[in-house]
Amino acid sequence: MNTTPDQRLARTFVTLADTLVADFDVLDFLCLLTERSVEHLAVDAAGVILSDQRGGWRPAASSTERPDLVDLFSTQAEEGPCSDCVATGEPVTSSDLSTPHELGRWPRFAPAALDAGFRAASAVPLRLREQTIGALTLLNHEPTEPDADTIAIAQALADIATIGILHHRAVTHDELLHEQLELTMHQRAVIEQAKGVLAEYGNLSMDQAFTHLRHYAHTQHRRLSAVARELAEDLLHPSAVLALTS
Repeated sequence: MNTTPDQRLARTFVTLADTLVADFDVLDFLCLLTERSVEHLAVDAAGVILSDQRGGWRPAASSTERPDLVDLFSTQAEEGPCSDCVATGEPVTSSDLSTPHELGRWPRFAPAALDAGFRAASAVPLRLREQTIGALTLLNHEPTEPDADTIAIAQALADIATIGILHHRAVTHDELLHEQLELTMHQRAVIEQAKGVLAEYGNLSMDQAFTHLRHYAHTQHRRLSAVARELAEDLLHPSAVLALTS
């Protein structure tokens, strides 16, 4: 049976809400958020940066693990719509990154985005009231200005992600939130190691390696971060992951 865009969007909100259980995997949840953002918002790529709780911002998830896109989100942790967004707590948009104004506004991010094939970028904050813990970035290949409905839906998706992170394991104190976000950043580094192990063993791209890693974790009903740690520490052989997911 065919479904309407509104029905598919409603199912996405249900899926994201269903993921908010006591033992949910933050990084896998954020990957789902970026993938669904691409599906529903007519954008070509999406990514999330989170606070590292030391005054900086680091990439946590993206809709694809293409190396140039991962590098672009690393750049955006220091400059670009995403960093401006977390500084102001408000959405930031750029309809054409190739203009002199935008090249002057973001002298590192704008050329990097153009080199990666993206002409437009937007970002909405991951925030709850006055607390901003990150941002969701949306990228387009063609110059385009997102309309009010697109920004509103993007913000709603970001709000769900923020609530999930802030309430993960009944977090109620800033100290615990800091520890959790630091752990999330550490887990992201371990996932990068695990991707490298799979990519080298299976002669895969980093994007393909990540797809295999997530599929194995989902099939085994295990946390993505736990599977990645076992691969990185040589407790799980990459052949087992590739054999199951192939």
